Amino acid sequence: MRNAVAVAAVVLAVAALAAGCSGDDEGTDAAAVGGLESGVLAAGMSAEALGAGGTFSGAGITVVGTGSVRTVPDVAEWSFGVQTSGDTAAAALGANSEAMDRVIAALRDAGVAKDDLRTEQVSVYPRTSDDGRSIVGYDASNTVRATIRNLDQAGAIVDTAVGAGANQVYGPSLTVSDAEAQYGAAVDAAFDDARARAEAIAAKAGVTLGAPVAIVETGGGGVVPYYGRAVAEAAAADVAVEPGTQDVGATLTVTFAIS
Repeated sequence: MRNAVAVAAVVLAVAALAAGCSGDDEGTDAAAVGGLESGVLAAGMSAEALGAGGTFSGAGITVVGTGSVRTVPDVAEWSFGVQTSGDTAAAALGANSEAMDRVIAALRDAGVAKDDLRTEQVSVYPRTSDDGRSIVGYDASNTVRATIRNLDQAGAIVDTAVGAGANQVYGPSLTVSDAEAQYGAAVDAAFDDARARAEAIAAKAGVTLGAPVAIVETGGGGVVPYYGRAVAEAAAADVAVEPGTQDVGATLTVTFAIS
């Protein structure tokens, strides 16, 4: 994926007034220098960058660079739910707990680690008559989220959960296990892109590009998960999971010194 870049460049300069200016001109010089300092700060350079020993013929060049890394998801998350009914709330919840216990046991037997299972929600609510005037029973639902770290086993695990009684299935949410490392690579690409843009501007302006004096992370943050959905049927069919690819993006705003 080609990087998209928005570039904003600020180049400020001050020229000395011609020799022989009057005392009033000296005041004008001081005002111009003050304007330079204000312009530098507005361009994104800190006051520290102007400390003792720093000499600049201009404020700097500020650019926005982006970078991305294409990766293949290797982790899938699925939600498995059980809905049951009963004459009373306690009966509905009791039947639901038993059914969910069977689903969780099946997931564990299929290779899903205990730490990769977590309950998302448990609810019970009344079921009313057609005219809505009386309660005729209760429905209970329980949903557990499973993280599957081997996509080759995802289809079989979904089939196992449905076979064990899960009648509500949602997923997958696909992500990558090394998202931080992938994002770091995207940040590297974003910085390289920013420097390349700044070098092009510096060459056009006839100045020499220096070191970065300010770097701000302005976008990105990792993989955007992909969400799909599967419908649980009475007879579970083999579920195929194709991970496809995802882009991990990063954006940096970088100010480079110039001389």
